Amino acid sequence: MSSETSSANCIGWAATDPSGILSPIEFNRRAVSNDDVSIKITHCGVCYADVAWTRNFHKDSKYPVVPGHEIVGTVKEVGTNVDHFKVGDLVGVGTFVNSCRDCEHCDEGMEVGCVKGAVYTFNGVDADGTITKGGYSSSIVVHQRYCYKIPDNLPSHLAAPLLCAGITVYSPMMRHNMNQPGKSLGVVGLGGLGHMAVLFGKAFGLKVTVFSTSMSKKEEALNVLGADNFVLSSDEQQMKALANSLDFIVDTASGDHLVEPYMWLLKTFGAYALVGGFPSEVTLSTGSLLFGMKTFSGSLTGGTKTAQEMLEFCAVNKIYPKVEVISIQYVNEAIERLLKRDVKYRFVIDIENSLK
Repeated sequence: MSSETSSANCIGWAATDPSGILSPIEFNRRAVSNDDVSIKITHCGVCYADVAWTRNFHKDSKYPVVPGHEIVGTVKEVGTNVDHFKVGDLVGVGTFVNSCRDCEHCDEGMEVGCVKGAVYTFNGVDADGTITKGGYSSSIVVHQRYCYKIPDNLPSHLAAPLLCAGITVYSPMMRHNMNQPGKSLGVVGLGGLGHMAVLFGKAFGLKVTVFSTSMSKKEEALNVLGADNFVLSSDEQQMKALANSLDFIVDTASGDHLVEPYMWLLKTFGAYALVGGFPSEVTLSTGSLLFGMKTFSGSLTGGTKTAQEMLEFCAVNKIYPKVEVISIQYVNEAIERLLKRDVKYRFVIDIENSLK
């Protein structure tokens, strides 16, 4: 086990080079300050972002990288100013752990849009200059503002994926009023994000159509997740049959893919939200946007206000991600499977029982 210090107070798994191979590490979490919450981590979801930064896809990885930003655990210590949490509470931490707390976006609880830049949960540079380390670890210390109360009837292993996959689709759906019963929603891609968009869409009372490049997703989309329709996106006839039929589209597809064919499926005033895996470019004809007066937007996760609202909505409506619980020792194999899209639909690491 590698170590960053001789007096480490935290253990985890980290990548130390662009191979992305994760192995045990020891390091220090900061001391608990007045506004901090110290959390014993029980579960952490596995997100594609974990792959991207452990393997330096964005050329800015700061090794060693301890990934993980879908974190759930129990409070073990609080600072003297903490008034939202107490020892023993079940809490979550999502994709960011700091922001300026002073700009217009922070003031409205949309800290992910902080004008000075949100500090991400791992591979970020915190206010004190240290590099943040994520949830593939035994504990984490976070300012109380960036912690979420997990409702009592939301199991820990199912709450974890909501803190990235869930909020990433819920936030733009709420922002663009995609919660109007009887309206129609298209979901492009059926992975970790896509399956959450389907679950939210059905909970909102929408008619949901799933678009996928793989027919193998059809039965799962219709019979397990409850979608109303399934379309093979490579089939031109199926696509043409849906022209001008959708009120909303949430695009969760990873990698490069064509966007314009879906734009023609939107009705007048339709809204399209791109939330997926950072295509290198998006090309649209002006006609696909102007005719029908459509809206095209992008979105990254969501703020603390919306995230807490989402957790409570999921608890009340029993919206649970589909997960496969794994040990930390299996995480390298899980990441290889994730790259092959061999997961339904989110890996969640049982930190409490496997990280020793």
